[in-house]
Amino acid sequence: MSSQSNDTICVQGGWAPKKGEPRVLPIYQSTTFKYETSEQMARLFDLEESGFFYSRLQNPTNEAVAAKIAALEGGVAAMLTASGQAALFFAFFNLCSAGDHVVSSSTIYGGTYNLLSVTMKKMGIETTFINQDASEEEIAAAIRPNTKVLFGETISNPGVMVLDIEKFARVAHAGGIPLMIDNTFATPINCRPFEWGADLVVHSTSKYMDGHACCIGGAIVDSGNFDWEAHADKFPGLTQPDPSYHGLIYSQAFGKAAFITKATVQLMRDLGAIQSPQNAFLTNLGLETLHLRMPRHCANAQQIAEFLQSHPQVAWVNYPGLPGNRYHALAQKYLPKGSCGVISFGLKGGRDESIRFMDSLKLIAIVTHVADARTSVLHPASHTHRQLTDEQLIAAGVAPDLIRLSVGIEDAGDLIKDVEQALRG
Repeated sequence: MSSQSNDTICVQGGWAPKKGEPRVLPIYQSTTFKYETSEQMARLFDLEESGFFYSRLQNPTNEAVAAKIAALEGGVAAMLTASGQAALFFAFFNLCSAGDHVVSSSTIYGGTYNLLSVTMKKMGIETTFINQDASEEEIAAAIRPNTKVLFGETISNPGVMVLDIEKFARVAHAGGIPLMIDNTFATPINCRPFEWGADLVVHSTSKYMDGHACCIGGAIVDSGNFDWEAHADKFPGLTQPDPSYHGLIYSQAFGKAAFITKATVQLMRDLGAIQSPQNAFLTNLGLETLHLRMPRHCANAQQIAEFLQSHPQVAWVNYPGLPGNRYHALAQKYLPKGSCGVISFGLKGGRDESIRFMDSLKLIAIVTHVADARTSVLHPASHTHRQLTDEQLIAAGVAPDLIRLSVGIEDAGDLIKDVEQALRG
């Protein structure tokens, strides 16, 4: 079948068993793979043939899950990594080297902010953070001759702000650079950024894709649409000879698969942050029900957001599904099926009242994780973003009193009862 819906891809994508093979994707729990001749192995190492020879580079279980994720996003190729953070680093580092520059929305996950502002800065890669709601002209002004990528999150973590993907795509392409989107919160069930002009997508598969908080993982997906050769001087790593592979040029040898091939055979080879086959298997089990779970997450979150909005102790609520929300129109455009299960809100009484509220919850748990089947809550200013000052928090779209409520797939009425009793104290 040439075209399938995401519902079908979730269940059957990536693994097509042949006669006598397992119906369920197996776990290829092996570090290495056997070949008959030395020449066969040599051709694999020279990238003249595709195949499996060492699981640090690729593994059959991982390949099947990566193929499923690529199909869900509408991309040409994907690569699994050991975590979402590894996916982000590999995606950036596949384009950038010392002396290069990144432009990023400031309203992004705190770990990504640190990766760009601290760790990659130590490597000589500088980042300019911009307001994602700024005009095209203001965003374009941040792009320099050495800028290699524009980055944002479809739905920001934890601020739940919706990115205008088409606006970002126009700015990126006018500057001759790709647009990279973190699509973790929306998932390809609710938004496929490639259809709106994005070039690269990254995921923390630990979130909705896994869905059970069982395993850490990440993924990078390439649309295959960005023309690296048209901007050859800007992307020498993809368009000039790689001395570690006998002068091979990725853009010429692999065409639309150049980005993922380079990330796999160069970065994964040298840095080794591969996802384990066991975790890939568990991620696949989660993917099989992703299309069923996302509507429930969104429906539950909508009910709770409406309850919070009407409660006298609640100072503010940010959820794109609420009419009148500043991102409601963008959500209707990019996320017509629903946004995600994450709500951000604040209580009258500020930071101290937020902490008291969370400590009073009984069914809903305080955990670092987000976007899985169980409802959880977090105070970013005290937890995930505690390294930031109040000024930095506000710049990142994280109010000091912000509570991140990740709504699961339990009964919405039970969740509202727990929130209500905690508000009463």
